[in-house]
Amino acid sequence: MRPLRIVVVLLAVGLMASPVAGQQDQIDRIDLPDGWAPEGITTLDGKLYVGSLADGAIWVVDPADPSSGRVFAEGEDGRVTVGVEAALGGDTIWAAGGRTGEIRAYDVNTGEFGMWGFGPGSGPGFFNDMAATEEAVHVTDSFVPRLLTLPVPSEEEAQRRGQAPTFERISLSGDLEYVDGAFNVNGIVAAPAGLVVVQSTPGTLFRVDPETGESFRIDSGNVELSGGDGLELDGDILYVVRNSANVVTALRLDDSLTTASLVAELRHPDLDTPTTAALIDHDLWVVSARFGAPAGPETEYWLTRLDAAGGADD
Repeated sequence: MRPLRIVVVLLAVGLMASPVAGQQDQIDRIDLPDGWAPEGITTLDGKLYVGSLADGAIWVVDPADPSSGRVFAEGEDGRVTVGVEAALGGDTIWAAGGRTGEIRAYDVNTGEFGMWGFGPGSGPGFFNDMAATEEAVHVTDSFVPRLLTLPVPSEEEAQRRGQAPTFERISLSGDLEYVDGAFNVNGIVAAPAGLVVVQSTPGTLFRVDPETGESFRIDSGNVELSGGDGLELDGDILYVVRNSANVVTALRLDDSLTTASLVAELRHPDLDTPTTAALIDHDLWVVSARFGAPAGPETEYWLTRLDAAGGADD
């Protein structure tokens, strides 16, 4: 009987060892092209789309196969991509152009795009991050207290991507007050009760009515949120990517978007000025913008995977 007992023990050890081996195979980092200078990231159909500050290009990769990475949209001198966002239930990737005052919309099937420059009329702003709902795409302006709102085009309008869509500049009012000379409203996400934005300086969350622009401060207690950049929402869990702190702070929002409580602070040694994040299943893929590193064609950039803190499925 002794040999039988040994076989059983070996089988049990093998079963216990299998998950560990699987965990060792988990991909924790995806390298971007050298010199990419990433900032924004979004996900569509299980793929990650990452914009470039260097020339406005967009890179796409399947995180299950990092070797699949390729340039989805070519860049151009003078072009910038800050925030990127996938249209809900659609086939469009939106891109915000920072100081250039541009908004672009790309067809994920063909790569064709329409580009709309809002020029001097848009003011001395900085088109930063984006959030998509079924009705519209909302763009934050970090220098001017407003949102730029573009209604989701009809199928007929989508076929005429080169024509400028109807858009609204919605002034922000209420509790939110811009700080002179600072980066103000940055990341934005859409929730059932309204839009949520983070003001990078001093680091405060607000609920914004998308129709009126009225803002209401979200009470996050003593949780430190300075340097808040990109936002990602998973059910009632809000991830605040804090660039200068090299941390992603996870908060639990109440249904009315009036309070937020700390769930976890997610850290990783590879984080180097993280700016934004995108969620696939329970993997949070975070961009390291490396603003402190010398920018150049040989500078290395990457995405880092963090285990999500939980959300709608938990």
